[in-house]
Amino acid sequence: MNKVSKLVLGFSVAVLLSACSANSLDKGAETVAILDSPPPYGTCQLMGEVMGSQGNWFTGGYTTNTNLLIGARNELKNEAYKLGADSVYIQTTHNTQTESSAGTSNSTLFGNAYKCKN
Repeated sequence: MNKVSKLVLGFSVAVLLSACSANSLDKGAETVAILDSPPPYGTCQLMGEVMGSQGNWFTGGYTTNTNLLIGARNELKNEAYKLGADSVYIQTTHNTQTESSAGTSNSTLFGNAYKCKN
């Protein structure tokens, strides 16, 4: 095996291994709470809509369903934090399967980001 082939193989293995892990939380985003119901009207300020997603037609087949959901949730919290929100109510969860995967290949969460603390 020549040097270029080894480099391509090493890069491919690194990509596959990184595809198996969940998206990470940005610093500060761990403080964003996930709400189990929308906040009572007037108690929080709506900061905007957010989306979090993990997986695609290629990497989704190599990532566990748990890591797909955790990664989507982490991205959702990252986006909420960027808006200055401290809470997110998840409105919709969408999971996609492809013909080539044995399970879920993508998880996407949609929600509203709120600032509830002054």
